[in-house]
Amino acid sequence: MAKLASIALIFGLLTTLVLLSSCPAMSREVEDESEFNYDEDSDQGPHNWGDIKPEWFRCKNGTMQSPIDLLNHRVQIVSNLGGLQINYTPSNATLKNRGHDIKLELIANSSYLQINGTQYVLKQLHWHSPSEHTIDGKRLDLELHLVHETPSGETAVIGILYKTGLPDLFLSLLRKDLEAISTSTGEERSVGVVDPRMIQFNKMHYYRYIGSLTTPPCDENITWTIVREVKFVSKEQIELLRVAVHDDSDSNARPLQPLNNRLVQLNKLKGYQH
Repeated sequence: MAKLASIALIFGLLTTLVLLSSCPAMSREVEDESEFNYDEDSDQGPHNWGDIKPEWFRCKNGTMQSPIDLLNHRVQIVSNLGGLQINYTPSNATLKNRGHDIKLELIANSSYLQINGTQYVLKQLHWHSPSEHTIDGKRLDLELHLVHETPSGETAVIGILYKTGLPDLFLSLLRKDLEAISTSTGEERSVGVVDPRMIQFNKMHYYRYIGSLTTPPCDENITWTIVREVKFVSKEQIELLRVAVHDDSDSNARPLQPLNNRLVQLNKLKGYQH
């Protein structure tokens, strides 16, 4: 009987592991970002993230990691994905200094992105400088991530790339609040109502691939949409985002990850030359 009980226990554990491995990726970004950094020479740097905690193993062993280089000669050009189905609405929001980035969290928000009939609710957005994704090997000056989730924990992220130029309107509206939270890591500030519709971008031309979170625990099966249009942001706005996070690195962008034969599509209308 004891032997049968042991076999049953082992079978139960194996079944649990199989079920866990087949579950959709949860957007469980680390809030306490003092546990890792972006210094290439540090024990807590990007190449060591997978060794810091057992649950961060995908940062080292994952095969669908982000960010990637979006090489134009390697992408599959399609036109059947259609325009991004986005329904954004104004929402109360909180701005938070997470140590290595600035997060704008939307509260009781009904904004969503719809992909293949599934609605992903817009939960938060944050910035990386320089950009994490590159296009034909070129790294841009800033990247905004709009993070969406389903009730079951599936995640879809829209990435928008920026180069230095005219000020970005949305960041201009947040300037005083960004300055107010720049004093310390963990600082939070209610910013009242924000309207994500003010983050205007081309919804017809974008890259699509399956990747991961770009911070620990590096969970995979994240649906990535990278907008093809490059927008503008001022040098002062980039500097404000960097000053506010008080870390010792000049960057909060994860190094590029191997593509590993993943499919990368570029939704592009016929005749579109941009």
